[in-house]
Amino acid sequence: MPEEPTGREAEVLAARRDSLGRLGNRRAFAITLADVLDVADPTRSGALRAAHPDVAADTQTDDVVTVAGRVVLKRDMGKLVFATIRDRDGDLQIVVNAANLPADEFALFQEVDLGDIVGATGTVGTTRKGELSVFVTRWAMLTKALRPLPEKWAGLQDPDLQQRRRYLHLITDDEARKAFLARAAVLKTIRRVLDERGFVEFEGPMLQTIAGGANARPFTTHHHALDIPMKLRISLELYLKRMLVGGVERVFELGRNFRNEGIDRDHNPEFTMLEAYQAYGDYHTMMELAETLVRECCRAVNPILGRAADDLLIPAREQMVDLAEPFERITVLGSVSSAVGEEVTLEHPNLRGIANAHDVPVDPAWGAGKIVQELFEKLVEETIVQPTFVCDFPREVSPLARPHRDNAGLTEHFDLVAAGIELVTAFSELTDPDEQRSKFELQQEMKEILGDETHPYDEDFLRALEHGMPPTGGLGLGIDRLLLLLTDAQSLRDLIMFPAQRPEGPPAGTAE
Repeated sequence: MPEEPTGREAEVLAARRDSLGRLGNRRAFAITLADVLDVADPTRSGALRAAHPDVAADTQTDDVVTVAGRVVLKRDMGKLVFATIRDRDGDLQIVVNAANLPADEFALFQEVDLGDIVGATGTVGTTRKGELSVFVTRWAMLTKALRPLPEKWAGLQDPDLQQRRRYLHLITDDEARKAFLARAAVLKTIRRVLDERGFVEFEGPMLQTIAGGANARPFTTHHHALDIPMKLRISLELYLKRMLVGGVERVFELGRNFRNEGIDRDHNPEFTMLEAYQAYGDYHTMMELAETLVRECCRAVNPILGRAADDLLIPAREQMVDLAEPFERITVLGSVSSAVGEEVTLEHPNLRGIANAHDVPVDPAWGAGKIVQELFEKLVEETIVQPTFVCDFPREVSPLARPHRDNAGLTEHFDLVAAGIELVTAFSELTDPDEQRSKFELQQEMKEILGDETHPYDEDFLRALEHGMPPTGGLGLGIDRLLLLLTDAQSLRDLIMFPAQRPEGPPAGTAE
């Protein structure tokens, strides 16, 4: 049971309920805007400002509009009440004058509290101070708020409450609204760019009997109708590749993945991914696509954050990242060699000694490829500031990438990293079913070492490959991480509107 409010909170909630009683439910909760003010849709504040950019102070126009929004400020001057309402575009002042309304309608405006959603019809004009306003001739309560907004100046400061009660965070904090709008702009831009290149959007299954496409621990559940255990997908990859086998030569999916793993600044168990596959391409093809997507998304997000659209020099983690210049290209082995001060190869006789000398823990069962990957992640990745394609990962850690055409110990696999954030992973995709089978078998041999974070053996996917998949370039782009770069947010959880949280209060079954 929820705790009963006490003190000041109880008084405020009781006052709201008293106001509801005076209004009555019919007046407190309108059916539609048209039902009370005869207009189907309100004029948004942004459109109103655009239509009246230069109205002199203390001027009345002949334009009559209907606006609607949440009351976030109210100043009562007796016979004159100033209220600020907030819609998706921003704030707008309405002026409620006793001289312009029947006495009972003006008196009823006393029931308006901060947080209430109201509609108002009136003429557009400016106050003596020059503020664009709507001078009200009719108004209606649209929704009575039975709980107050957070205190005006402090707002919602607790990060945990910002995430739990994101609806209040969105009402009170412009930064939260910018994060939401930035995500929408990125998704729209990605779809536009891919559509222009002939890619077709696909929706794969989220519930899978074998959660493949990555090395990660899945969430598990039970399908009651089929009476089988199932897993939430950890990747979009393998069903998109089945589409390639089926003849869809350029295909992509934008959707949620779920990995039952840790939470930190750069990781969240539920996250949004783009995966795109282009038949007859390779990882070089994907490099060009990745650069285009990142730049175009930056151009889309910039105006939301108050930057010029074409300003591709952006702040990220207390550094300036230049997205305008061609992205640098380095190799895993080359970058690790530079970091440790000696040449590192997969045949190096003392990789474990190098790791130990640089305080990089390694498991005794790891092979050379896994050790090299660990050295890269611990010594190199977070030092990369400018956008860089890190190319040619060892075969041991890339079970779905094709062997490198010039070095059989490596794969045609790159990661795009900027400001220490891994944004994109891409491959020249493995199309040889026998090679793929051997890699799956190797992963199963490593299962005792790596536990749940091994790629599962997927016989149905191998069957699909045996029917023939064209040579393909494939790309995976983390939407949340891209937003982390483009908005310079502190954490992924600032960008995910409703991240998973522990329930408030004591755990179930414990004494209060």
